[in-house]
Amino acid sequence: MKVHTTFIMPFRRRREGRTDYRRRLSLVRGGETRMVVRRSNKGFLIQFVEYSELGDKTLYTMHSSQLKKLFNFPSKCNTPTAYLSGLYAGKHAQSKGVKAAVADISATASKGANVFAAVKGAIDSGVKIPFDESKVVPERLSGSHLKNVGAAFEEAKKKILS
Repeated sequence: MKVHTTFIMPFRRRREGRTDYRRRLSLVRGGETRMVVRRSNKGFLIQFVEYSELGDKTLYTMHSSQLKKLFNFPSKCNTPTAYLSGLYAGKHAQSKGVKAAVADISATASKGANVFAAVKGAIDSGVKIPFDESKVVPERLSGSHLKNVGAAFEEAKKKILS
């Protein structure tokens, strides 16, 4: 007697390690808007996303390269860029009606990671996000540890907040 076993192929994004569906479901069930922060080699992508049964609805999207165009800030993949991107995205998300959100960051992030600086920037812009402040290294936010970034950081921050 032959026994046939069937193999069920897991979802493509799960196979690729791009989506943790159990974690995503817990975020979606919360019913709040998600602040999605993704880091790449070129910069940061920040999105404010709302769940809908027909598909997620993106309320606001921002890439850190916009800082270069708007404020002449060097948009590298560092902590000050992440903070300013979060600050700018949070300010504009508020104009779209976002008052509170839940941080949806990459799966593995340790203390001092750049994604936490982006969340801190959104909090400083006025969006309410539950967040542990000890995850951010405050000395690195302003870029004082980087060459030629401190003055540009302060100038860009003033323009964003005004």
